[in-house]
Amino acid sequence: MIKKLLIAIPAYNEEEKIGEVIKNIPGKLNGVSEVYILVIDDGSTDNTAKIARDSGAAVIKNYFNMGVGSAFGKGLQYALDNNFDSMVSIDGDGQFNPGDIPKLIKPIMENNADFVTASRFIDKNYYPRMPLSKFWGNKLMSIFISKLVGKKFYDVSCGFRAYSQRVLLSLNLHGRFTYTQETFIDLSFKRLKIVEIPIKVKYFPSRTSKISSNLFTYGINTLKIILETYRDYRPFTFFSYIALFFFIISIFFGSILLYTYVSIGTFHPNIWSGFVGGTFLFISIIFFIVGISADIIKRIRVNQEEILYLLKRNSLKNK
Repeated sequence: MIKKLLIAIPAYNEEEKIGEVIKNIPGKLNGVSEVYILVIDDGSTDNTAKIARDSGAAVIKNYFNMGVGSAFGKGLQYALDNNFDSMVSIDGDGQFNPGDIPKLIKPIMENNADFVTASRFIDKNYYPRMPLSKFWGNKLMSIFISKLVGKKFYDVSCGFRAYSQRVLLSLNLHGRFTYTQETFIDLSFKRLKIVEIPIKVKYFPSRTSKISSNLFTYGINTLKIILETYRDYRPFTFFSYIALFFFIISIFFGSILLYTYVSIGTFHPNIWSGFVGGTFLFISIIFFIVGISADIIKRIRVNQEEILYLLKRNSLKNK
């Protein structure tokens, strides 16, 4: 049973679809006492906020575009501040059918999941018609995240999701550009149960994505968030890979020096390779030491996150 469910809709210049999305959100759901709708207007320059209010939604407005990650964070904070039991996030562009919300919240209501995400790629029958570049970009991103966290996921970029109260209390996200992949990493390393549900999605060929219109920029910004998150949770592994990279380079230059000595009995004329190899070896050792130090700090951060979770939970109980 969910007493209060928040439907959070991050939106940026979605005046054409936002009213339709809000209208199609079920006002009553089995097992849910109250449904509230919140639109987080991320600095829109059109009538998104006005249409959302006129359609019956509460609106939080950013006065300039801060990024969908930042908008999602405000929705998350709103859910905590107002003591919601669960939250569903859905895009404001009309790609997702709000009628599928019961499918997403069902595993949470049955205590079979902490976090449920719509999946466009878990079932071939639900594959959306999209450009091959975006299709394979999504697939490769899912493979990449799966390798990082050691669990198989099919769609880590979909914005249609449901969150239990435990997840709302546990999530600590830092990316402003996006939040989708960071959420998977954060919750996977916290060992919360993630479930993917196949959902059919509408794809509008004429629509330009507000986030991934430039695939190169999207890839760079998303990769930055992913690597920063992985660094925070697996610092020793992260810095060890960097150390290994420089160590291999040092071995290469050291091999040149060794080959020269074995061949002609002197380090000349390639003594320079010894200095270069030694420099890279020193850099490798530095990164390895940083990894050890960061791993110690990680333990402190994990304890702090646990304390933060308990403080948030106690704050909700006192409301």
